Amino acid sequence: MNAIESEPNRIDGVALGSELALLDAVGRIKLLGETFPGRVIATTSFGLQAAVMLHLMRTHAPHVPIVCIDTGYLFPETYRYSQDLQKRFDFEALVYSPRMTAARQAALYGRLWEQGGKGMEEYARINKIEPMNRALRENGADLWISGLRRSQSSTRSNRSVAEQQSRTVKVYPIIEWTDEEVEAYMNTHDLPRHPLARLGYETMGDWHSTRPVEEGRSAEESRFDGQGYECGLHLDSGVQDFQI
Repeated sequence: MNAIESEPNRIDGVALGSELALLDAVGRIKLLGETFPGRVIATTSFGLQAAVMLHLMRTHAPHVPIVCIDTGYLFPETYRYSQDLQKRFDFEALVYSPRMTAARQAALYGRLWEQGGKGMEEYARINKIEPMNRALRENGADLWISGLRRSQSSTRSNRSVAEQQSRTVKVYPIIEWTDEEVEAYMNTHDLPRHPLARLGYETMGDWHSTRPVEEGRSAEESRFDGQGYECGLHLDSGVQDFQI
């Protein structure tokens, strides 16, 4: 048992975070891939800046599985972009979708994303949180790598490089990267942009809850009609049987 395992088979998120804080993004990814084989997965949304994390993961920890949560409500451009990136980086994402189809949800519940906070919480649980929990369990993972960054929103500004979310440790290798650093990395490695970036989108999610950023407004206000930024994946689910 090493310093980042508080007890057999349990990762100590605090100790891991302290170790990762001393490393750059490449060092973090290498350490995670080498130290926790079979216990770690990475996620991608195939969003505006997804190419950066995918390039880092495929270059420095190519054996780590990459999961995509497909809500069924992604933009057509996102689906096509995902195909392009998988071909470019020579991998196949593990796609996890809701157990309930979009048509069934609409018939039973209507447009949950238009039903206020409670509706959005239920939408996130069905379409994002449950599939993500399933992805972790089916891949035997208790460590989750995400491309979340502090500069993306006020709700992320105080996050650490590693944190505990229920029974899962989450790590954000590029947590402190600025938008300028992301842009520089994309330029240096000639990474392709999401097709909707040129239309004024600064964040990317489902088609019904993501808008181009209007003049004088923030990127945060372009999601969920300004009612929130987090989709639920990066918050404790509150579901007893879930590991996130």
